[in-house]
Amino acid sequence: MKIVMIGQKGIPALFGGIERHVEEVSFRLAKNKNYQVSVYTRDYYTSNKIKEYKKIKLIDLPSIKTKHFDAISHVLFSTLHAIFKVKPDIIHYHGVGPALCLWIPKLLYPQAKIIFTFHCRDYFHKKWNGFAQLSLKIGEMIGCYLADEIIVVSLELEEYVLNTYKKKAIFIPNGVSQNDYAPVKLIKKWGLEKNGYILSVNRLIAHKGLQYLIKAYQQIETDKKLVIVGPSFYTEKYEKELKELANNDPNIMFLGGQHGQVLQELFSNSYLFVHPSEQEGLPITVLEAANFGRPILLSDIEAHRIILEDLPFFFRNKNTKNLKENLESLLKNPKLAQKRNEDLKTYVKFHYDWDKIVESIVLKYA
Repeated sequence: MKIVMIGQKGIPALFGGIERHVEEVSFRLAKNKNYQVSVYTRDYYTSNKIKEYKKIKLIDLPSIKTKHFDAISHVLFSTLHAIFKVKPDIIHYHGVGPALCLWIPKLLYPQAKIIFTFHCRDYFHKKWNGFAQLSLKIGEMIGCYLADEIIVVSLELEEYVLNTYKKKAIFIPNGVSQNDYAPVKLIKKWGLEKNGYILSVNRLIAHKGLQYLIKAYQQIETDKKLVIVGPSFYTEKYEKELKELANNDPNIMFLGGQHGQVLQELFSNSYLFVHPSEQEGLPITVLEAANFGRPILLSDIEAHRIILEDLPFFFRNKNTKNLKENLESLLKNPKLAQKRNEDLKTYVKFHYDWDKIVESIVLKYA
């Protein structure tokens, strides 16, 4: 069976939840000799010299590298290449933006089964203007009405699809790879020590709420650093605003995009993981923090409320004062902060295992 993945920037994943999702799913599929998996990539994300990764064929195609046309141009080229060159059995679109092109294979290549994974309602993201938001909403509609199978990564999205489109979507969450504790080694270069910092891992995009975290941190007294990991992506203005807000405070560290061993060390040794996002689908970084047994403080949006039940700590969404109060409480009470750690690890291992998740996705390919 030939399977193509469309919508991601590339793999191996450097940043981005969809990229992490596609990598984890694709390499597990590719281990089975019955599946030939192709993933479309963009040269600024995955080197065009890499033609194969973990038995996955990587197909580098161009894109129009602007904020509004990068993704959709790449998806269009990928769709046409899949139809006329690869001729797959399964075309799997990831995200509401890429779903804008889903009608093309339905019209020109109806023998393929079309899968749409609904990761997030991206039109709520503050980086998009009105036209882009409308386009994303139309992509969502096309995906929900025309795809042969709809996969959603959260129960919230499952209910939304049913209520809005009267369509039955299958809930298959994101997962997390089981990783062991990684002692401090590589992160020493930044002066970081075990339990010596508060961590947030996010792309630098306004709806991720990092401005609330920085403001709250500035109002507390602590010797722990604030470490923000993640790149901007056509959001340089917001990145500049965050750094201006930090006002050159040496204890507020922007480390850019990190992955591999460095990221494992950052998760493993953080005192507290904070995810202040205003809107989410199912954030993989939260699962990763839980997998490493770190205390977790989340905004109380619905997606956060259900991902790990009552095991994380919560603050009121967009409320800097309440975030500050929760930070102070957890910093002053290490036993309180740490008491749910083993339960978090156990919960994630049981509910968010990638191998089980891929088995569920394969059932939709049949």
